[in-house]
Amino acid sequence: MTGELSPIDKAKFVAAKRASDFVEDGMRVGLGTGSTAAWLVRCLGERVRDNGLKIRGVPTSTRTAELAREVGIEVISLDEARWLDLTIDGADEFDADLALIKGGGGALLQEKIVATASDQMIVIADAAKEVEHLGAFPLPIEVIPFGWQTTQALVEETLVSMDVMGRQATLRMNGEAPFVTDEGNHILDLHLGRIGNARQLAMVMNQIPGVVENGLFIDICDKVVIGFGDGRVETRDINEGTVSEDRLDFVETDNLFSDI
Repeated sequence: MTGELSPIDKAKFVAAKRASDFVEDGMRVGLGTGSTAAWLVRCLGERVRDNGLKIRGVPTSTRTAELAREVGIEVISLDEARWLDLTIDGADEFDADLALIKGGGGALLQEKIVATASDQMIVIADAAKEVEHLGAFPLPIEVIPFGWQTTQALVEETLVSMDVMGRQATLRMNGEAPFVTDEGNHILDLHLGRIGNARQLAMVMNQIPGVVENGLFIDICDKVVIGFGDGRVETRDINEGTVSEDRLDFVETDNLFSDI
């Protein structure tokens, strides 16, 4: 129940709830991965159940696909959808230009493919995700398992000429074994501290053999919906140059959120 949530979870919930209002009947919707995106899936599931909303969702991970089916959303593949009306996803960091770091949940490859196959991308986040400069959150890059240590060395060598503060790359682990993405790849987390030129870094990283994709999302996000622990929600539209604010009230009631 929403009244039992921590302030950070309330912020995530109100951002997701507000963003769900942008979803209309008949839409093909990209469904993101992560804790904030999970709130969105549940909000949409509630509308499907209670209001008869008819949408088709394209999930960006097996975790999201399982949750979407659980709450009653019709799940299809991106190949079946071909193109999407809207993708809503979370972010690990975003700046004033709505450039993002994503991939903390390990689904950056599918997330970027789905987001770029959409008419519009909306990011939902709590206020703590906004930064002046990207890079405090480690930048994930997805690499193929073959020769990953060589790829890591090439990445660290390349970072010497980039406008970043740090150059350490670490293999993401899942317990004592390397983390494995839905595509069977590994994740290298780049501890950069601060990224001076995100656009340049994104292009250069993707030129390194073994790198599949990086977690910098540049010129992809159209809107960001920012939630606050007191129920306030701020929506920024980078294309329209507008900022709007409203507030969502919390109601103690049994619903799709009662098991969170």
